[in-house]
Amino acid sequence: MLKITILVLFYFTFPLIIIYMCKRWSVLKKLGSIVLAYGFGLLLGSIGILPQGSDAYRLALQGKAALPDTELQALLAAGTISQYDSYVNSIASTQDLLVSVIVPLAFPLLLFSLNIKRWLRFAKEGFISMVLALISVVAIVSSGYFIFKNVVPDSWKVAGMLVGVYTGGTPNLVSLKVALGVDPNLFVMTSTYDMIVGAITIIFFITIGPKIFRAILPPFKHHGDSGVTDEMIEEAESFEDFTGMFRKGRIFPLLKALGLALLIFIVSFGISLLLPGVSQMVVVILSITTLAVLASLINWINSIEKTFQLGMYFILVFSFTVASMADLKVIFSIGFLGLFGYITYAYFGTLLLHLLLSRIFKVNADDFLITTTAFVFSPPFVPVVAGALKNKDVIITGITVGIIGYVIGNYLGVALGYFLKAF
Repeated sequence: MLKITILVLFYFTFPLIIIYMCKRWSVLKKLGSIVLAYGFGLLLGSIGILPQGSDAYRLALQGKAALPDTELQALLAAGTISQYDSYVNSIASTQDLLVSVIVPLAFPLLLFSLNIKRWLRFAKEGFISMVLALISVVAIVSSGYFIFKNVVPDSWKVAGMLVGVYTGGTPNLVSLKVALGVDPNLFVMTSTYDMIVGAITIIFFITIGPKIFRAILPPFKHHGDSGVTDEMIEEAESFEDFTGMFRKGRIFPLLKALGLALLIFIVSFGISLLLPGVSQMVVVILSITTLAVLASLINWINSIEKTFQLGMYFILVFSFTVASMADLKVIFSIGFLGLFGYITYAYFGTLLLHLLLSRIFKVNADDFLITTTAFVFSPPFVPVVAGALKNKDVIITGITVGIIGYVIGNYLGVALGYFLKAF
């Protein structure tokens, strides 16, 4: 019990070290705290500190994160597994509980500080491009499902996660992992391949991308309030700024926000019990999203500082924990090459279809690029690409689209995943 307690404390404290490292060294900040959390988690899971259990125990798992207590006791009584395997199962159960609970707490915190009403006032600026991007994402991910479904395990779950991450970014990817019950190995590799292909894409966006897209699409017509865009820049760049989170005067309001997130989780869990015919975690995640959006409309909740950053801290804890659960021998097997193909197809297929539709509907180059960035990479990347475009006016559009993506990503991912599962 003591060892498991120490492990849980380690899962919650090491992400704080990652945050410090990113603040201390700019090269690590550019690499990203999420990437570091996955990397250190994989390292923790592969260096032999965490016990793996016997071959018989791993065979009995059959893809489950941990064995239910009744099944565990039956195997112990039969002599199939040992008490050591029981200890391994306790660690696995604790890890599974952590990743299942952390996300329902994190997602409300991510949404509390988003001023939905204010952002929606600017939605018309890139509305057509946003709709075309959504159509492109759904069309390409769906077609990719039929192309890769025989070579990608649980491809309907992967499709749901890809739609979520390509509309809302990492927070939606994480919440859809929980909602759809994705295996840790599959989740880690989906996230890893997404980061690899995404890194190539964002480099393209901030180097030669603007020149190419401006040669294909109509030019941007400058307009807008620079005072508002300056505010947008500051807000976008603060999305992953953890500075001053525990400053005096902020801790108590953050604890209230955390308590409210817990209340939303409990209410959502209660709602799931009223719908026994539907997947429990799907109901929980979608209920949490809905209630958190409604809560963000209340001024005193929306005005609590650093709730988004607290939510991102929990996402880091999740990422570190789930990566430590993955098996490197499995995730680097030949069987995951199809997954890499699916993700590559989804990235570049969506980009090309969105470009074609934008050409047809005469969307300007800057709005095309900023809406694509906002959906695929989320709001923190919007100022970076706007800087490459040398166009501050599109920041309003980008942040707005990114916020909408955070809100709709879970709904869209669950809906498409279960729709494709039927085929």
